Amino acid sequence: MQEGIVRRILTATAVSAVVLSVAACGGGDDGGDGASTQYADGKTLTMVVGADPGSLDPHFASLSATQQIDYFLYDSLIGVASDGSLVPGLATDWEGTTTRATYTLRKGITCSDGTPLTASDVAANISFVGNPKNASSRIGVFVPAGATATGDNATGTVTVESATPDAFLVRNVGALPIVCPRGMKDRSLLKTGADGTGMYTVAEAVPGSHYTLTLRKGYDWGPAGFTSAERGVPATIVLKVVANMTTATNLLLSGQANIATVIGPDEQRLRERRLYSQAVVLPTGQLWFNEKPGMPGSDVTVRRALAEALELDQLRQVVTNGTGKPATGMIAPHLRPCTGDTVGSNLPAHDPAAAKAALDAAGWTVGPGGIRQKNGVKLELALYYPTKLGSGFAAGATLVQQAWKDLGVQVELHGITDREGDTMVFGGQAAWGAAFIPLGIASPGGLVPFVSGPTPPNGTNFAHISNDAYTAAATKAASMPDTAGCEYWNAAETALFKEVNPVPFADSPITTFGSGATFQLSQGFVMPSSVRMLGEG
Repeated sequence: MQEGIVRRILTATAVSAVVLSVAACGGGDDGGDGASTQYADGKTLTMVVGADPGSLDPHFASLSATQQIDYFLYDSLIGVASDGSLVPGLATDWEGTTTRATYTLRKGITCSDGTPLTASDVAANISFVGNPKNASSRIGVFVPAGATATGDNATGTVTVESATPDAFLVRNVGALPIVCPRGMKDRSLLKTGADGTGMYTVAEAVPGSHYTLTLRKGYDWGPAGFTSAERGVPATIVLKVVANMTTATNLLLSGQANIATVIGPDEQRLRERRLYSQAVVLPTGQLWFNEKPGMPGSDVTVRRALAEALELDQLRQVVTNGTGKPATGMIAPHLRPCTGDTVGSNLPAHDPAAAKAALDAAGWTVGPGGIRQKNGVKLELALYYPTKLGSGFAAGATLVQQAWKDLGVQVELHGITDREGDTMVFGGQAAWGAAFIPLGIASPGGLVPFVSGPTPPNGTNFAHISNDAYTAAATKAASMPDTAGCEYWNAAETALFKEVNPVPFADSPITTFGSGATFQLSQGFVMPSSVRMLGEG
């Protein structure tokens, strides 16, 4: 899928959803392009991804390109249907509390090399990710730090124990991609290959160019009883790395690609051709400040002033090309387990005069060149924005730069790729001051490690946020199972906005187009079991 949708958008989704129906169309009853809905077997699907995935190891995946490819290669214990209900994956049964979860494995599951998958194998995955020493990027997202698991091979039961309460423990651990024993023993095999139970295996990996996957015969443990023998399932998947959306659009229109996510002006070209499409509303407009000590964003007065200088309605229209709606929280709208608008009036209102007065009062005086300074230090920062999300983000960054210049702040713009964002912003390798980072989160608990706790390189709290009110409310919510703690999850998000930690300002539809194939999305990802190749006529 077209990358740039950073961390899920650079993604950090905590729930792996599955698609139970494969018949839905998004542009007409015949798929939108006049093609017959008759499925064709043995065909090759070419799908565009907008960035090279790097290592394919699912326990260290952060880029959405990597996660999309891994969906084809690995399975998880459970999934989530479109209505939010849990459905079987590798496990047929499950139960749990906030500190303990158990799963019963389906019988007959095999790894790509034919080795049977055991409960002990699954437990080893969970314990590996939960061990902070292994530095998995999935710790705190799928598996709580310190959580361990044991497997009973005789009964096929996996038991997870977590000293730290997790309200969504069953869901989150159940979504972890499971690596088979050979890959767990030698993780170098997973960099450009795979060792999983998924419906495809890696046939060829050419970094920066393409990744070719081959369908596994006999795969019959997919969601809702899905098997690889069903009509229309692609025999081969070619994931083609294409960074430019115009090029991706041309590939779709010429029939050289079957699936691509396209954002921005090129969307209209595809809509005019009435191509099959599926869309999902995702958080796209989120502004973050680097609150590391010594950075301008570490001062709440500065953060508040920077937010007050922005007209968020205008910024939303620019960034989303007019398609966005006001954000109502940090969680993707269709996945949000807790209802309610936590953003509302909790963010500072547009008031440039108040912003200037606040900085004046805080000792940030206007110096030479109109740049504010305090104790000889200029008020300057670097604003990072994703280059793969369409031209709207570049225009939005320019709009922010001008608004902050009027405030007396010197701003340097940096357009970055997904991989640069992963190292510079999430990895803490750059002295960024502010950034547009659409952080796609599937549950309130999945947000916790990104806005509290350890910072890079020891954790994922990339903005160095320290908000006691958030931590207190989130801790209380985590001790209550599933949605019972929604009152406190909502209070936790509200605390973030009152302190201007992140500034969510837009949710918008992200559309994936198809030509010669149908599919469905989950959290913006194409789900392998939903893909069907179309026949002629």
